[in-house]
Amino acid sequence: MKLERLETRIYEIIPGSLVWITIIASLALSFVRPLWVVYFIIVYDLYWLFRVAYYLPFLLISWFTYKSDIKKDWLTMVSALPEYKNVYHLVMLPTVKEDVVVLRDSLNSLLQSSYPKDKIIIVLGGEERAKESFIEKVDIIKQEFGSKFFAFYTTLHPKDLPNEIIGKGSNMNWMGHQVLPKLQKLGIDLDKVIVSAFDVDTLAHPQYLACIAYKFLTEPDPLRSSYQPVVLYNNNLWESPAPVRVAMFGTTVWLMTELARPEGMMTFSSHSMSLRMLIDVGFWEKDIVSEDSRIFLQALLHYHGDYRVTPIYLPVSMDTVMSGSYRDALFALYKQLRRWAWGVENFPYMIRRFLRDPQMPILTKIGFLWKQLEGMYTWATVPLLIFLLGQLPFWFAPQEFRSYAVFQNTPFTLEWLMRFAMVGVFVSAILSATLLPRRPKHISRWQTLIVTIFQWALLPVTFVLFGAIPAIDAQTRLMLGKYMGFNVSPKRTQQTTKLKT
Repeated sequence: MKLERLETRIYEIIPGSLVWITIIASLALSFVRPLWVVYFIIVYDLYWLFRVAYYLPFLLISWFTYKSDIKKDWLTMVSALPEYKNVYHLVMLPTVKEDVVVLRDSLNSLLQSSYPKDKIIIVLGGEERAKESFIEKVDIIKQEFGSKFFAFYTTLHPKDLPNEIIGKGSNMNWMGHQVLPKLQKLGIDLDKVIVSAFDVDTLAHPQYLACIAYKFLTEPDPLRSSYQPVVLYNNNLWESPAPVRVAMFGTTVWLMTELARPEGMMTFSSHSMSLRMLIDVGFWEKDIVSEDSRIFLQALLHYHGDYRVTPIYLPVSMDTVMSGSYRDALFALYKQLRRWAWGVENFPYMIRRFLRDPQMPILTKIGFLWKQLEGMYTWATVPLLIFLLGQLPFWFAPQEFRSYAVFQNTPFTLEWLMRFAMVGVFVSAILSATLLPRRPKHISRWQTLIVTIFQWALLPVTFVLFGAIPAIDAQTRLMLGKYMGFNVSPKRTQQTTKLKT
């Protein structure tokens, strides 16, 4: 056990140590070996430019596919398939302290679904540590929605169970184990049940469940796939601070590029999967924060690499963080992004489990490990190296280096590299504007210009403060063994404006 713990700690140190070696070396060498840093920055900026050029076509492919798929009548398409009437949707909505308006909006979006309601099962999962609040909301919600679906179940996750941390994963593990006997009692074919693990503020596109069912019935080996939609943060976007909007748009753009190249992709936020897979892996692990990506890895390992993500080019929309004042909203955003960055906890898990699975193809292992490590490293270092550390040699280099031609020409070279790379930002800004929800009446046209255009001027600041810093924070905590718990992002309340997708 001690050797296993030592092995895990070594793997936990790797991501953070790579980031800190880069930062410290860039700082130190800017004074003593500035030319080394200059060469490194040129190579790094070239790498980033090539990376942008590589991802941009995938973003465009996803955007065009998205615009095409939201126009399709997925219900008509799926209802023509022989097994259509046997497919049920199990929608899991874990909740803790969210206002009843959030629950109501999510359930209303499911009522607006084109999919037959007698094929939709709802599970609303509360926490015992907020029992009184949950019971009060359940009374309201069950009265409004209890009879409108095939079945409507509620569960109450006990507090202080062994080998658990407080979080969404432990709650959904309890929800899954509680609802499974009920489904078996109903006589439903468990291999025909699609589970959607939604954040409680998720508003699904009306055709989402129909699209998932169509993919499920037409994909080869559908039980070996998770289904990842386009994640938007549109519910309260117009009321959010500009840095919050930029960060959320950035998340959506990143996910859309991933959907067009799903090999090596893991699930993120609200998504769907087969109930059979969840049963096979024992539902969600109970002691992790990043349950959305970890459940994919559990399946990947259980099936020895024979598992994948199927892209769904329909949206599910969620809240941006809402926390009262502008300052509180930014602080909540930071904590949310740090929690997402805590997905680095998957890296030691992957190495440890991959090494013990001789049946998984070696290329599958290498592909997932490289994508995880490279993604976390660039998340933490790119903003700093491009906007801050890359400038240090030109500020602090000794006088004898300043006459070198490479030293004098490099700033112009970097400037042009960044201009080319900014094409990706412009394209992202334009495509993001097409994903905006309808402008509410209380938002002026001037505010619309800020949301669609001017907010992107904040990108360098947002890139550093809400990109690099929370990623460094998360990786440093893992490196030092200061493990994070699960923090719940603030949602809308009765006093905040409610917007529909």
